[in-house]
Amino acid sequence: MANSSGRDILSGTFHNEAPKSPWGGGNGGGSDKGGGPRNPWSVPPGGRRTGNGSASAIDELWRRARNGGGGGFPGVPSGSRLWLLILAALIGIWVMFTSIHPIGPREKGVVTFLGRYSGTLDPGIRFTLPAPFQLVDVVDVGNIRTENFPASGENLMLTGGQNIVDLAYSVRWDVRSAPLYVFQLSDPRETVRATAESAMRAVIANTSLNEAIGEGRSQIEAEAQVLMQQILDEYQSGIRIQGVAVQKAAAPSQVDEDFKAVTAATQEAESNRNNANAYAQRVIAAAQGEAAEFDKIYEQYKLAPEVTKRRLYYETMESVLARTNKTIIEAPGVNSYLPLPQLRGRGGTEPNAAKGDAK
Repeated sequence: MANSSGRDILSGTFHNEAPKSPWGGGNGGGSDKGGGPRNPWSVPPGGRRTGNGSASAIDELWRRARNGGGGGFPGVPSGSRLWLLILAALIGIWVMFTSIHPIGPREKGVVTFLGRYSGTLDPGIRFTLPAPFQLVDVVDVGNIRTENFPASGENLMLTGGQNIVDLAYSVRWDVRSAPLYVFQLSDPRETVRATAESAMRAVIANTSLNEAIGEGRSQIEAEAQVLMQQILDEYQSGIRIQGVAVQKAAAPSQVDEDFKAVTAATQEAESNRNNANAYAQRVIAAAQGEAAEFDKIYEQYKLAPEVTKRRLYYETMESVLARTNKTIIEAPGVNSYLPLPQLRGRGGTEPNAAKGDAK
């Protein structure tokens, strides 16, 4: 039986007979007349379907909503009720995104009610009325901003001595009052930069070139910071200047070599002046010591004038004779021994009298 059934199948295949389908008749029409279920992959009786099922469902939903007809999908309202649900969902999303405000630990929220300032929000999750009734502008008050001058190239300024200095510096600032920062300034960064340049030029105009490139930097930084803060406070800007740092102060590049030569000569003159002052101090100290010694001798002279005079005479003669050549004659009328070889060795010549005695 197995062989015969196999032959039947092969015979049907070679004779172009359609095999039996589990979905019913093999006519491909999808009709229910075959006695079995319809083939789901065959063309339905109403014609070929277009698109996917989900797209068709959405189209049908919108069609029913536009037409206001009844029916619809199970569990889904239709008509005006559907539009009301969509509108309610949009309102809920709008309220959620415009009424809940997460404020960071270093931030402040400036709240306006119909464009007018109404309060400040502290860090945390805060709630307000939805927009456009209340709007929140979040300001980072903990961030310290830095402005560098110049942005590029040289930054030439005129000093108090009508000299030119190339100055580079930086300014650190932060926000002290968030409401003033938001409402008083249209461009806070440009305001800070313009204020810094104006204040620094005013300070340099009252400073000499030597102070600007030398030991006066700290004073320049302090004066510029104070002046900048005064100007910003007059603007009610809500900005606080944290500090000013002079990074470079030098002569312009065109005269830098000549300026270095002048600086070297100034340093040499200062060194010579210091050496002269040190020598003067030594001489003064020696003179003061001699004066103190003379006062002591004078005290002894008042007690014993003769003894003191004789002692001074002996000490003076001892000091003088110790540095000279000496010939000692003991008494008048006595032929003393003259050391002629020694006298000759000192560069002198023998006297005539000595030559006659030798003869």
